[in-house]
Amino acid sequence: MKHENLTVLSLGGIGYGLIELCWRGHTHWTMVATGGACLLLLYHMNQLWQREYLVFRCIKGAILITCLELAVGIVVNLLCRWNVWDYSNSPGNLLGQICPLYFLLWYFLCYPIYLLVGFIYQKFHSAD
Repeated sequence: MKHENLTVLSLGGIGYGLIELCWRGHTHWTMVATGGACLLLLYHMNQLWQREYLVFRCIKGAILITCLELAVGIVVNLLCRWNVWDYSNSPGNLLGQICPLYFLLWYFLCYPIYLLVGFIYQKFHSAD
């Protein structure tokens, strides 16, 4: 189980870091850590939500990611003042840390994420 969680955490961190590099041209170590945490949470939540329609799992996943982004943003950007990101100019933003556009992007990203975590789960549990 330790290797399973470490693998998922690492894949999430690396994957999110690469997405940020492609999207914004740079990333920050806190985003790599947050990406790892998000994938690990989605990995385990997928097992709890597996009987639900994928569309509902993706909505819940986008909510989970957005809440984690808000929490990290409050600490990293507002309290520590590291200015890793700022959505203040985005419509509907909350404290400049989250906005509807990124919630929507997280929603659509959850579709391939759930395929990925399902595949990873099968690889780790196929011998059971």
